[in-house]
Amino acid sequence: MTKNNAFPAATPPATDKRPASDTHHGISRIDEYGWLRADNWQEVFKDPSVLDPTIRKHLEAENAYQSALMADTAELRAVLFGEMKGRIKEDDSSVPMKDGPFAYGSSYKKGGEQPRFFRTPRDGGQETIILDGDHEAEGKAYFRIGDVEHSSDHRRLLWAFDDKGSEFYTVRVRDMDGGADLDDLVTDTGGSGAWDAAGDGFFYARLDANHRPSRVSFHSIGTDCASDQLIYEESDPGFFMSVGGSRNDEWIFIAINDHETSEYHVIPAADPLAAPRIVAPRETGLQYDIEDGGAVFFILTNADGAKDFKIMSAPASAPERANWTELVPHEPGRLILSILSFKDYLVRLERKDGLPRIVIRELKSGDEHLIAFDEEAFSLGLSGSYEYDTEVMRFSYSSMTTPSQLFDYNMRSRERTLLKTQEVPSGHDPEHYVTRRLMAPSHDGELVPVSLIHHRDTRLDGTAPCLLYGYGSYGITVPAAFNTNCLSLVDRGFVYAIAHIRGGKDKGYSWYEDGKREKKTNTFHDFIAAARHLVAEHYTSHDRIVAQGGSAGGMLMGAVANMAPEAFGGIVAEVPFVDVLTTMLDDTLPLTPPEWPEWGNPIVSEADYHTIAAYSPYDNVSAQDYPPVLAVAGLTDPRVTYWEPAKWVARLRERKTGSNPVLFKINMDAGHAGASGRFSRLEEIAFTYAFALKVAGKAAA
Repeated sequence: MTKNNAFPAATPPATDKRPASDTHHGISRIDEYGWLRADNWQEVFKDPSVLDPTIRKHLEAENAYQSALMADTAELRAVLFGEMKGRIKEDDSSVPMKDGPFAYGSSYKKGGEQPRFFRTPRDGGQETIILDGDHEAEGKAYFRIGDVEHSSDHRRLLWAFDDKGSEFYTVRVRDMDGGADLDDLVTDTGGSGAWDAAGDGFFYARLDANHRPSRVSFHSIGTDCASDQLIYEESDPGFFMSVGGSRNDEWIFIAINDHETSEYHVIPAADPLAAPRIVAPRETGLQYDIEDGGAVFFILTNADGAKDFKIMSAPASAPERANWTELVPHEPGRLILSILSFKDYLVRLERKDGLPRIVIRELKSGDEHLIAFDEEAFSLGLSGSYEYDTEVMRFSYSSMTTPSQLFDYNMRSRERTLLKTQEVPSGHDPEHYVTRRLMAPSHDGELVPVSLIHHRDTRLDGTAPCLLYGYGSYGITVPAAFNTNCLSLVDRGFVYAIAHIRGGKDKGYSWYEDGKREKKTNTFHDFIAAARHLVAEHYTSHDRIVAQGGSAGGMLMGAVANMAPEAFGGIVAEVPFVDVLTTMLDDTLPLTPPEWPEWGNPIVSEADYHTIAAYSPYDNVSAQDYPPVLAVAGLTDPRVTYWEPAKWVARLRERKTGSNPVLFKINMDAGHAGASGRFSRLEEIAFTYAFALKVAGKAAA
């Protein structure tokens, strides 16, 4: 691999080697950099100042090193930031959504980092600010608002915030007439809550010391939080848990799940202290979601071999599985993603032939019609409605060239009303861009969809640089949606591409199954195949491809860097899950037990141990030439802990043979999601784009 000469010569931080060994299934490993994990990591999540000074010094040295290597991009980053900010309507506002006598929405003020939440009279009129995020964030290095929920009687507002980046949210209650927060305050929650029918109290899930939602409690307004009533406690650390309410305010749902199994408990919202009623007990592999339909529950499920899901119904008074009856049958290849019910209609978002569509079903007659679009690649989203007894629902549409559009849709008349088109203040002409959907042959003959956008004037002779993005885990599909930020690359001659690799559900549920556990390496082969297909089709060349992924997509980056470093000119790994084996062997970490269904449990299974060990990026760094690498992380990240990328970077530097640099940028005031303000987040994107441009030799401002 040719050395990339864009980076100045500088000496990276020396990382102490303190070898420690572990043995599982008779197999021993040595980890020289495990000391970078703070022993008091739980305390660090809540108070970063208690981080071991030796570790802090090392992380600060890493930041100083990457700053030196990227110093010559300062002007470029400022230009990129200005461009991206210029595409944002600074005083943007949502279209308020009606609910009874009011309509609720959110907005930004010019120059503001955080959203403001407001309401107006139902049919328009004076806006009343009910929560000002900028005001609440004053004086805080990090601030992110969680759920904001008004009570059904519109008297009170429940809102949550995280001011560390560790995703331990505090819940407050605001009196909407007076505008002041009440004394009620609940800490260490998952960031959401659900009002009871009367608006006199709310349900919430509290996180334990290991950041797991283990208890659902009910808080009565005006009482001491210490006396909150325990409603349900989950004893299995392998399951996630959340609590929410139905749109018709009749039910509270306690949702329990891992990545392959579901369980719901329901409580009448008018009787908040009633014992939760189980719908269908957890059964490994059985997944289901519930939507309130008045006298019935609609149930989206994979029961009875419905791999791409079907819709059942059951009496709300007797929702047990024995009473489920089929409403919409399973159709292989048509993946039903979500459902939304109204008094007279049932709406479903589904994907067929790799593209989304919305289907409206009239409940009385069973008649169905669909909302679809004609572009090669596009994204649809259900915004729904606050109201249950209505004929109007809301959805969004965009493509890689078309700014997001928001529609109200009358399900009876089928009239579509355009409410808003995303404004790009600095200007945007879709005719300047081309979007395509390619099919890249993978190692086993499967065809991998690749969505891409490039400027109409870009020469497709193999000389264009390319940013290739991928994720490929948890069944998450990366939509081919409008992204104003990537235009800063596209306008500079880049091809911006998304590889819809296995591990997501882009081509149905089987696409997900074929990219997990013992089949995980399909995800990596697919991404490498996408890169090679882009080269074969003359969109780019291998030394000009910058690969990008975050979280589990960061694990993808580490894996493909090990497997095919020659296929990429650079790697951007954001909050990368790269020490997979060590993390899956540590059941004290926040997400480890719930993640075993996705990756395997190497503690109890020797086969799973070997599977993960064969691809875990940290365990497979070898003496080969790697392209330039940028790792990005957050100190208080509870999902991918900071020490994973810190260790990976140290081992890459130790073992690689070439002279290309490995950079590590860590935000000492943020967690998994990065910077919390909308403009500070743009600064982070400008940094990663500057790295990509630098790698591609196009770093001139």
